[in-house]
Amino acid sequence: MPRYFFEIAYNGNSFHGWQRQPNAISVQQVIEETFSKLHSNQEISIVGCGRTDAGVHAKKYFFHIELPEIDNIEHLIFKLNRMFPKDIAVFNILKVSDELHARFDAKKRTYRYFLHQQKDPFKDSLSLYFPQELNLKVMNDAAKLLLGTHDFGAFSKLHTDVKTNICEVYDAGWVTNNDSIYFEISANRFLRNMVRAIVGTLIDIGLNKLNQQDLISILASKNRQEASISVPAHGLFLWDVFYEF
Repeated sequence: MPRYFFEIAYNGNSFHGWQRQPNAISVQQVIEETFSKLHSNQEISIVGCGRTDAGVHAKKYFFHIELPEIDNIEHLIFKLNRMFPKDIAVFNILKVSDELHARFDAKKRTYRYFLHQQKDPFKDSLSLYFPQELNLKVMNDAAKLLLGTHDFGAFSKLHTDVKTNICEVYDAGWVTNNDSIYFEISANRFLRNMVRAIVGTLIDIGLNKLNQQDLISILASKNRQEASISVPAHGLFLWDVFYEF
């Protein structure tokens, strides 16, 4: 059967992350169960471009699946969007080569973490309310220290099953937009909890609790206990995933 890439988005507030969990609802489970209903209740498996933790959102996410030839892609998109809950939307379906892998062939991933500094009940579930004054210049100067290839063990959740903590960061910085602020970071790969731990550490730098030399020492330590606490999940979005189709 041909392989298809599906481009979707989801609000993570209602899910215990992307990956299937034994005792909690996940985005992957909802999607697989929906495809199963479309195919006579056969067991269907999909492969996602990566794992997002509980409460994390995705503006752009890809998964691949082998399906019988799709005659009308627009009709299937319409049908799936009627069947998916309001938290999940599908935007595009691409027929790809049988070798293209949603996880292993992603060349670059981009995350954004959103803060708002003026109280706003309409942003509260998708952005962290943070009214304290932040020094964005020193935060951006510190973010530049993350560029390049490093061991990011100091910003990784402990006891994960990855073989290496080495990541290459292409871009990292803070952007202001009216009363909103977001941190954007792009890399070839990310470790579990990495972005949220980095954001927490950069916020402490912006509060003058830490400085750039502290960040250099934290990165060199490869010790999660040296970095700051992670910020809450609800402000984090997987923003983009790049492939060479």
